[in-house]
Amino acid sequence: MKKLLLSFIFYSAVLFVNAQTSNKPDIPLVRLYFHEKIDSTQKLIEKYDGTPDSKFTPSDNEDLNNRLNNALIEQVDDLQNEIEASKLTENNDKIKYLRGLNECLEKFLFGYRLQRIKSPALIEIISGYKQCMELDLKKESIFPVINKLSYDAGDIIVNCVSFTDNEGIAQSKDILILKTCNEHPEKLMSVLSQHPDFQYADSLISVAARRQPDEVYTYAAAYNKLAQRIRSNPDSLVKLISRLSQMSTGRLYFPFLDNLISGKTSFDDIQTALADDEKYYSLLVKTEIDYADRMRHRDTPLSLQAMQSKLADKAKEVYVNEINGLHESPDNIRFKKIQHLSPEELYYLAVMTEDEIYTSSYVKGVYPRIWAQMKSPRGDSLLMMVRFDHFKKWIKMAANYNTLDDFLKRMDKGNAQLLMKAFINNLDRTNSLEDAVDVADSYASINDKNLHDLILNQVQYNLNQANETGNKRAQSIYKILNTLFLSIDSSNHVDVAATLGIPPVYFMPNKSMRNDSGRIIIQQFFYGDKDGNNIFNSFLASFRNANWRVTSNNQWVTVSSTKGVPVSIYSNRPLDDESSKDEEAQLALGDYLIDHNLHPSMVIHRGHSYYLNSTLDKLDTSGKLVLLGSCGGYQSLSRVLKNCPFAQVISSRQTGSGTINGPMINIIVEQLRQGKNLDWPVLWKVIGRSVAHQEYFDDYVPPYKNLGAVFIMAYQKQQMNTEN
Repeated sequence: MKKLLLSFIFYSAVLFVNAQTSNKPDIPLVRLYFHEKIDSTQKLIEKYDGTPDSKFTPSDNEDLNNRLNNALIEQVDDLQNEIEASKLTENNDKIKYLRGLNECLEKFLFGYRLQRIKSPALIEIISGYKQCMELDLKKESIFPVINKLSYDAGDIIVNCVSFTDNEGIAQSKDILILKTCNEHPEKLMSVLSQHPDFQYADSLISVAARRQPDEVYTYAAAYNKLAQRIRSNPDSLVKLISRLSQMSTGRLYFPFLDNLISGKTSFDDIQTALADDEKYYSLLVKTEIDYADRMRHRDTPLSLQAMQSKLADKAKEVYVNEINGLHESPDNIRFKKIQHLSPEELYYLAVMTEDEIYTSSYVKGVYPRIWAQMKSPRGDSLLMMVRFDHFKKWIKMAANYNTLDDFLKRMDKGNAQLLMKAFINNLDRTNSLEDAVDVADSYASINDKNLHDLILNQVQYNLNQANETGNKRAQSIYKILNTLFLSIDSSNHVDVAATLGIPPVYFMPNKSMRNDSGRIIIQQFFYGDKDGNNIFNSFLASFRNANWRVTSNNQWVTVSSTKGVPVSIYSNRPLDDESSKDEEAQLALGDYLIDHNLHPSMVIHRGHSYYLNSTLDKLDTSGKLVLLGSCGGYQSLSRVLKNCPFAQVISSRQTGSGTINGPMINIIVEQLRQGKNLDWPVLWKVIGRSVAHQEYFDDYVPPYKNLGAVFIMAYQKQQMNTEN
C-alpha cells in the first residue's frame, strides 16, 4: 500500500511538471530540471519591466517590444524543443545546451538590471546562440557568428558552458577583446591588464598611448607583466611615457607630454621651472594656451586632461589658497602674491579654481588686477590672449559675480554679441552638461533685457536647428533651456514643473517636507569661529517663545515646535574649530539622526564659505530644501545636486550674511510650522521686506531662479524616461 501511494505521488508530480511544459515534446525527467530553470528565468525577465502582464515591454517602441517578446518566449521555447528533438544521443550534450541557454538568459538579466546591457541585446543573444549551437552540432567553429555580434552579446555566448570545447572558442575570445577595446575604448588598458599576453597588445598599447596617455602612465609604473610589455614597446610615445613613469617627478613632467614628444619643450626647460612654483605655474599657463590654440584648429593635444588638472592644482596651491586665507587682511597684504602675475595667469587663477576661489578673492583681487595689468584693458583682447580657452566658464563666473556687464562693456557691442552667441552654441558637442548648466546659471544672473533677448533668441535658433537635423541631445538641451528662459517672464505663463516633468520649482509642498511620522526634520551646521558663536546665539534667541521648546546636550541643541506641524531643528554647537570640536559635534549629531531614523528634509549651512565643503561632505541625500548661507554658495550647486538630485537650493552669488540668513530661516520655518506650502515668489517678497541689508539680499537666488539646478533635474528626468 505504501509503495502504491508513493507511485501515485510520483506519477502526479510527473503529470504536473509535464503540464508546465506542455508546449514541448516529451521530456525525460533527467532534463526537466533544466527546462524549468529556463522557464523560470524567462518569467523573471518578463517581470523585470515592472508590469505583471507576462510580457517584457521595457521600451516605448512597440515594434521593439514585439521583437523582444518573440525572442524571449517563442524563440527560446523553439530552442528548447530543438535541443530535445536533436539527434544527440548523449544526455549530457543536451543538458550542456540547455544549461548554456539558461546561463545566457541569466547573464542578460543580470547585466540589464545593472544597466550594463540594453534590452535589444536580448534579440542578438538568442539569435546568436541558435546559430552557434547549429555550428557546434556540426563540429564547426562558432567564430563567424561571434565575429558579427556586438561585444555584449558575444561575451555572454562565448562564456556560457555550451561552447567551451568548440574549436573556435580561442579565436572568438580574441575577437571579443578587440571588440570591447573598440566599443569601450575607456576600458582598453583595464582589458589588457587581464590579458597581458594578448597577441595584439603592443598595437593596442600604442593606440592607448594616444587616447589615454594617463592610463598608460599608471600601468607602466607598476611591476607586473603588462608593465613589462609597456616598457618594452618600441613606439616612441610609449617609450617616453614609460620613461616618465619611472621618474620620481614624472607626474610633474607629464602635463607637457605633447610638447616633449614634439620637441617644443625640453626636459631641461621643465626641470628649471620645477625649482620655483611660480615659474612652474607660468610654464603650465604658457603650455595650456598653446594647447588651447591647437584645440581651436581641431588638434587635441596629448595629456590635455593632465595639463588642466595640474594647472588647477597649482593655481590653488600656490596662489588661491593664500589669498583666500588672508581674507581678513588688508588688500595690499592679501593680494601681494598675485600682484606681478600677467593677465593670462590671473585669468587661469579664476577659471581653474571656480569651486575654491572666494567671492572677495575674485571680485577684489583677480578680476580688477587683470585690467590693471593690460595696456589696453579690453575684454575681447583678454580672450584672444588665452585663445578663448574656458571662455564659457569665464562668462558664467562673471555673470555669477555680477561682473559680466563690466566685462562686455570692455569690447565693441558687435563683438559682445558674437561672444554671447558663441556662449550659447554647440552645447551638445561636449561629453558633459557643464557648458549647458553654465548657460542656464548665467541667464538668471543677467539683468540686461537686450542681453536676455539675445540669449533666448540664440537658444531658440539652436533648438530649431536641432529639430531640423534630428539631433536628440541638442533637442533635449535647448528645449529645456528654452522652457527655463521663457518661464523667467511670468507673462509667458510657463509651468516649468509640468512642462519638464520635474518636482515643483515655484513652491515646496508642506507635506513633501514631512517624514513618515508627519514630522519635519531640519539640520543646521554651525562652525566654531567667533562669527559662528554669535550667529548660534542669535538663532537660539529667535526661537525662545511659546511656539518652541529648546533642549540640549553638550554637543547639539534641538528646537522643537509645541504647536502646529511638528518641526524639529537639530543644530550642532559651534565648539572650538581649531581643535575640530565643532566637526566632532556635527558627526555625533549625524550619528544620532541616523540611529533614530531622522532624515533631514531641510539642511542649512551657517558658516563662512571656507567651511562649506565640510557641510556638503555630510549632506544627507534626504534633503529637499538646502540653504547655503555662506558667501558664493551658488558656486556649489552641482555638489548639492550630486547628493540630492531634486533638492531646491537657496544660495548667494556673492555675500552671504547672518542678517539675511536669520530672518529667512525664521520665516521659512514658521511657514512650515503653520502647515503652509513654501510659495517662493510670494515668500521671497516677504523675506525681502524683512531683511536689513537689501543689497546683500539681492545676491541671494531663490529655488525658482536656480536655473542651473533646475536644468540638471530636468535633463536627468528626461534621460530616465528615454532609457529602456
